[in-house]
Amino acid sequence: MSVLLKNATYVDWQSLDFSQLDVFVREDAEDPIRLIPPGTSGELPPADTVIDCRSRIVTRAFAVGHHHVYSALARGMPAPAKKPANFPEILQYVWWSLDKCLDEESIYYSAMVTAMAAARAGSTFVIDHHASPNWIRGSLDMIAGAFRQVGLGHLLCYEVTDRDGSGRAREGLAETERYLTHNPGLVGLHASFTVGPETLERAVALMKQFATGLHVHVAEDVHDQDHCLRTYGMRVVERLQRAGALDSPATILVHALHLNDREREVVGQAPCWVAQNMESNLKNKVGYFNGQGLGRRIMLGTDGMHSDMLQSLRTAFFVGQGFEAIDPSVAYGRLRNVHRYLDLNGFEGTGRGDLVVLDYDHPTEIHKDNFLGHLLFGINSSHVRDVIASGRCIVRDRQLQTVDQEEVLRKAREAASRLWQRMQRI
Repeated sequence: MSVLLKNATYVDWQSLDFSQLDVFVREDAEDPIRLIPPGTSGELPPADTVIDCRSRIVTRAFAVGHHHVYSALARGMPAPAKKPANFPEILQYVWWSLDKCLDEESIYYSAMVTAMAAARAGSTFVIDHHASPNWIRGSLDMIAGAFRQVGLGHLLCYEVTDRDGSGRAREGLAETERYLTHNPGLVGLHASFTVGPETLERAVALMKQFATGLHVHVAEDVHDQDHCLRTYGMRVVERLQRAGALDSPATILVHALHLNDREREVVGQAPCWVAQNMESNLKNKVGYFNGQGLGRRIMLGTDGMHSDMLQSLRTAFFVGQGFEAIDPSVAYGRLRNVHRYLDLNGFEGTGRGDLVVLDYDHPTEIHKDNFLGHLLFGINSSHVRDVIASGRCIVRDRQLQTVDQEEVLRKAREAASRLWQRMQRI
């Protein structure tokens, strides 16, 4: 498959240099993208798809640094049996009630809905952190299959935890090992306060066995630190460091809100990465992200709130100004750090051939020096017109090309209704 984007305003995702040219993208090529100066496109072989991008901006597509597929069918669901009074109760009465009721159907449609939403918002890759304690085996394959149908790259893990007993933890570790035997992925853990010593030790052993990293929630709420101090006599980052979890450049520490200066120093000096999820933190009232001392290995995620990385970018910048030294270039760097994380660790499924075409009628001049201003104050996901993933057009004229969106949404609504009914019975 090949795509030719004619008459594009091409913005280099790293340098932000602007060029007027044609862009030829080819699937499964060693170098998937070729930038062609005007007047030379006749030298190229015919493309399977030709898109006129006159007055359109073309740049690298986006990627989600931390997601939760399992929350996709939660929107609008009935209120929990008890109104949560704090973050542990939000988990207990909302998310742990939902994930226990997920079955094969609801997992599949959760993944389909997530992948479709990500694609329409200009993302071609998702790093996901999944939980379905009563439907563990094969759950990652179902999610991977849904993402492939839509045309998105993915890096998956199962959220291993002892909160449902050691048996479920062993099942989660077994699913992780089974999946990693045949697929790239991460070793998922929920958080320190639901992961016992044996489970943490076995998870780190799997991480080393498959030369990958952990994907774990860290100090999202102060409860995580309090539990760690009471139970292990140390703080969360120290516990993870002693276990060897921070040694891998593929490890992702999610949230990292309630860290002291020493923990920030440890994380900042380690090769691991941090995933920032400002909107989720706001929703759960757990605190505000501050990147001070954590280094530059910070990327943006959505934490299952939505699949729109431009929205996450904007929130990280606007809210972050009150809590850290963030400017437009720092915020943009975190948006693009997902690519750098994937490239550094050799995870495939995204590359220079993943592009987004933005139909943005800018009311003022746009160029390299003010592009970030337009990105933060003007461009949003409604401007995403076309999306190219690995040389394949998966969104054209704002319509998904790989799946029947209306049919998927219809079946997703039916699956959500049955999911909610099960939740009312527990």
